[in-house]
Amino acid sequence: MHTAPYASDPAASRGREFPEERAGSRGPRSEFQRDRDRIVHSIAFRRLRSKTQVFIAPDGDHYRTRLTHSLEVAQVGRVIARELGLNEDLTEALCLGHDIGHPPFGHAGEKALEQAMVHAGGYDHNAQGLRTLARLEGPYCDHDGLNLTWETLEGLAKHNGPVAAPSWALAEIDQAFSLELSTWPSLEAQVAAVADDIAYDNHDIDDGLRAGFLSLDDLLSLDWLADQWREVERRFPHAPRDRQQRELVRTQIGLMVNDVITHTRAQTSGIMSVDEVRAAGRQLATFTPAMREHERRLKRFMYDRLYYHDEQIATAEHARDVIARLFAAYHQDETNLPSPWLASLPKQEPERSRHIADFIAGMTDRYAIDQCRRIYGRAPEGLSNV
Repeated sequence: MHTAPYASDPAASRGREFPEERAGSRGPRSEFQRDRDRIVHSIAFRRLRSKTQVFIAPDGDHYRTRLTHSLEVAQVGRVIARELGLNEDLTEALCLGHDIGHPPFGHAGEKALEQAMVHAGGYDHNAQGLRTLARLEGPYCDHDGLNLTWETLEGLAKHNGPVAAPSWALAEIDQAFSLELSTWPSLEAQVAAVADDIAYDNHDIDDGLRAGFLSLDDLLSLDWLADQWREVERRFPHAPRDRQQRELVRTQIGLMVNDVITHTRAQTSGIMSVDEVRAAGRQLATFTPAMREHERRLKRFMYDRLYYHDEQIATAEHARDVIARLFAAYHQDETNLPSPWLASLPKQEPERSRHIADFIAGMTDRYAIDQCRRIYGRAPEGLSNV
C-alpha cells in the first residue's frame, strides 16, 4: 500500500509522556495501533454507547449515540486516509477518541457544566477528552491515563486546528507534555476532523428523518440535495421512500469523501513531510470551496430545523437542569458521591469542583438520570423526545 511522504510514521513517533518497558509484550502492533487499541479498551470509550449524539436519552434502538457516531467517523476517516496514503491506525485512533470528553445529554450537558464550572476555569469537551485519556483513565500500575503517543494526543488536542487559548485542562497536559498547540496538526488529525463533519452532517439527517423532525420536502430546499435526490429517484424509481432517503445519505457521503480526497491531494502537492504539514499554516485536508459552501448551508439548515427544533430545545432545558442539580448536590453534600470518588475528593477549590465535574462528565445519560432519581427521590421528566 502506498505511503505518502507526509504521512505520520509510528516508527518515528515522538514517544509517550511516561517511559514504558514492556516492549516484549507488545506483539506486532505499531505505536499507533497500540493507541487505537487502548482507546477501544477504555471505560470511557464503552460509555459512549449510552451518551447522546443528537436525541437526548432516546428510547429507540435505531438512533445514533456517541459510540455509533464515533465508529462511523472512523469508517469515513479510514477510507480517506487510505486513499491519501496516510497512517490509517493513527487516523482511526483519533476518530474513535474525538468525542470521549462529551458529558451526558450532549451539548445540553456541556452547557450546564460550563455554567457550573465558571468559578473553576470552565468546561470544554475537547480538553476533557484529553484529560480523560491522559489522566483519568487508570488501567496501568505505573502511571495515570492511557499514556498515548505524542501524535495521538496532539491530534486530539488540535484536530480542529491550532489552539490559541487552551483551557485549564488542556494547558495542564500541554505543560507536562508539550503538544505545540500553536501549529497545525498532522494530516491524520485533519482527516479525522473532516470525517467527523461528513459523518454527522449526513447521519443526523438520517436520524432526523426517522424521528420526524425533518421532512424530505424541507431538505430539498437545498439545491445540492435536490440534485442528488432527483438522481436517486431516476436510478431507483420503484424503491420505497425510506430506502430512497437512505440512498440519498449514502450518495452525499460518497460525494463529500471524494471531494476531500481530490482537494487534499491538490493541497498537499509539494508537501514532503509531516513537519511541512504542521508548518503549512493552513488546513490541508478539507473540502473544495464549492463543497464547503454546500456543507455550510447544510449545517445552517440542520441547526434551524433539527438541533434548535422547539422540542429539542425543551428537552435540552430538562437535561441542563439534571446536570445543574447533580453538580449542586455533590458540591453541597459530598457524601452523595460514590465511595471511590468521595475518597479522592480534594478539599480545596478549584480542584474540588473539577473533580466533581470529572465524575459528572463521565456519566452516561441513563446513569445521570438514575443519580438524579436517587438523590432527589424522583426521576426527571421530559428527557426523551423520540
